[in-house]
Amino acid sequence: MVDPADLAAVAQQLGREPRGVLEIAYRCPNGEPAVVKTAPRLPDGTPFPTLFYLTHPALTAAASRLESEGLMRSMSERLAADPEVADAYRRAHESYLAERDAIESLGTTFSGGGMPDRVKCLHVLIAHSLAKGRGVNPFGDQALAVLAAEPAMAGILAKGEWT
Repeated sequence: MVDPADLAAVAQQLGREPRGVLEIAYRCPNGEPAVVKTAPRLPDGTPFPTLFYLTHPALTAAASRLESEGLMRSMSERLAADPEVADAYRRAHESYLAERDAIESLGTTFSGGGMPDRVKCLHVLIAHSLAKGRGVNPFGDQALAVLAAEPAMAGILAKGEWT
């Protein structure tokens, strides 16, 4: 059961009622929700493969900005050129699927963010890294390291965690 106050905070962040929230997967240092863990199937039965969903408005805006600045392109190039990074990204994908399938299998090998073959959505990758911690998703970690250097992220990301 998720605290109704947390659901209200997430609703305010999203500008709509959240659906399928199982827990708050990451909180800002001040306790504000920033990532939710969602059910693989929404209450109406719709499949929802995005296990970790970024909700904090400043983080979602920052992820969009990094996408528009071309960070995904350089990550995709690195994925193609570096077998160690590709292996780490595949492990992140497998971990994501295993955790989601432990809740409910959707019968698909799609995880999110483009894993494991491409870099498609920094929002998902950042949410995954925040939810699971450093060292699980190399591209979520990389994006967070970029964001951690920005003064505007000081109250949102734990100090020193992503640098």
